[in-house]
Amino acid sequence: MGQLCGRCMQLLRDFVAFVQRMSSDLVHSVKECLILISKCSCLKQNSSKTRQLYKPILQPHERVTAQEFLQHIETGFEMSPLGKDPLEALRTLAFSENPGLQQSAALYYLHMSQHMNIPLPVEHLEPFYALLRSADLEVQQMSSLSLVNFLLEGHIDKELVVQMGLLEPILDLLESEDPTVQCNSCACIMTLAVSESNREAIGAARGVTPLLSLAKSYDPRVQQNAVGAILNLTQSEKIQQVLCKEGALPLLALLLESPDSEVQYYSCAALSNVAANVQHHKALLRPGDRFLLRTLISLLSSSVDKVSSQACVCLRNLAISADIQAEMVAENVLSKLCSLLASGSEDVRRASIALLWILSQHLHNQDTLACAELLQSLGMLLSVHKTDPVIVGHTACIIKNLSLSKNRQRIMESRCIEGLLQTMLSTDTQEDSLRYVTSCLAELAKQEGATLHMVQWMDEHLTKCLVRLAGQLEHTESSFQAASIIQHMIGHEKMMLLWKHHIGEIQAYLKNFLTHREIRFQQLGISTFCRLRKDPEFSLAFRKSQMAKLLEQVRQQTEETQELLKAAICHEDS
Repeated sequence: MGQLCGRCMQLLRDFVAFVQRMSSDLVHSVKECLILISKCSCLKQNSSKTRQLYKPILQPHERVTAQEFLQHIETGFEMSPLGKDPLEALRTLAFSENPGLQQSAALYYLHMSQHMNIPLPVEHLEPFYALLRSADLEVQQMSSLSLVNFLLEGHIDKELVVQMGLLEPILDLLESEDPTVQCNSCACIMTLAVSESNREAIGAARGVTPLLSLAKSYDPRVQQNAVGAILNLTQSEKIQQVLCKEGALPLLALLLESPDSEVQYYSCAALSNVAANVQHHKALLRPGDRFLLRTLISLLSSSVDKVSSQACVCLRNLAISADIQAEMVAENVLSKLCSLLASGSEDVRRASIALLWILSQHLHNQDTLACAELLQSLGMLLSVHKTDPVIVGHTACIIKNLSLSKNRQRIMESRCIEGLLQTMLSTDTQEDSLRYVTSCLAELAKQEGATLHMVQWMDEHLTKCLVRLAGQLEHTESSFQAASIIQHMIGHEKMMLLWKHHIGEIQAYLKNFLTHREIRFQQLGISTFCRLRKDPEFSLAFRKSQMAKLLEQVRQQTEETQELLKAAICHEDS
């Protein structure tokens, strides 16, 4: 074979150099591509697949531990699961790279969480970190479920879980592709978020974003727990700010239409918490878009009591302005609330009456609310639930708000006055609600027509009750209002006959009123005395009890006060 000439040799050398350059560029490009792929988060999420490409070597000490662990179980290890030896075994198995050993530890924790009725010692939380970090899906499922069980049963201190550093792996599991792991990790967050310090830790660890993502899940279990976790987080004002920035409010509003009643309830309760903060109302009720308001009103008709009850609460928190209230009334909220007043659920009745109370405070709503349907419902509510302080108190306030001159006739035609009077006879009536009842009746009694209606229902029991309330000293407001009702009824013959059975008690409270430090009590006492004195029996009793001397003392004190006031005014003018 002949030798190559110089020209061909040079061409060959150029070709080799070209190939070398191309190879170098190709290798460099391949390396860059592999580096970029290795940094992608998809590989981190699916690290369990890469781990399965090789079979972890079973270390000698792990083999011994596994054998001893099995022997402990066979010889009654379950009778003392929290001893030192079992803990060391669980640690060894949990921190092993062998999935089978980790599965054994996770399975045992799951068994303990389902059968143990005592708190889990702090040192037993340490293996959870390795189990939750495991690349094995079954280990993740079992360890997260056992942690949920321990938390729900109260066998683990919730704040200690966060302090031990378990929050981070729990939050990482939110990004798992497995619905079971997602469900369990959401349940963990929901349970942990009942503590304020835990809520702050979850917010600081940016746990809100993955929860909002899982709130859109098509798996009902995952969605329920994710929205439940968001609900507990909304108890923190800081988290509310984060949720608003992350666009959670439109999502929660849409979830109100979920076919799942649990999701509806959690979403509604979360929105109620946010709505309790006025600064979020603008975001909740955007101008020109009242989707949330209409959806909440539609939920009042829900067949699930806790959903309709929570819808009332949310509407009540939103109803701070006359404009929003007007929109609620325009959306036929009144008829729905009347239906809820007859509910068999105490929570529903209380929530609906509280919303009605808010609506009754604005003058523009009062004529609409003072309809026969609502007033009859209020009267029935008082007669049936006269011992419920929330029902009684709110109902009395509503009737008082509606007792304008043009609405009083409607109130008298209903069972409201009868219901209010009957509640005073209940020994279970609390002081706050009793004060509202007497205040309402005293306001109604200022009009003669209402007083006549009240007199029709008065009997010996009610008369005795009013006198007793007027005479009690510890609750001054109820005492004053009861005495005011008595004063307005004095001119009626039926009442004078009834009052005469209590002359001594009436004189006693009048003496207290005349010496009271508040001027309104003194004035009411004097006014009542003047009206009763027209009756011969009362006049004789007053003379015998020397009421005149007491009145003289009041007169002298009044004159002295007047002189001091004159001197003070003259000095000020000069």
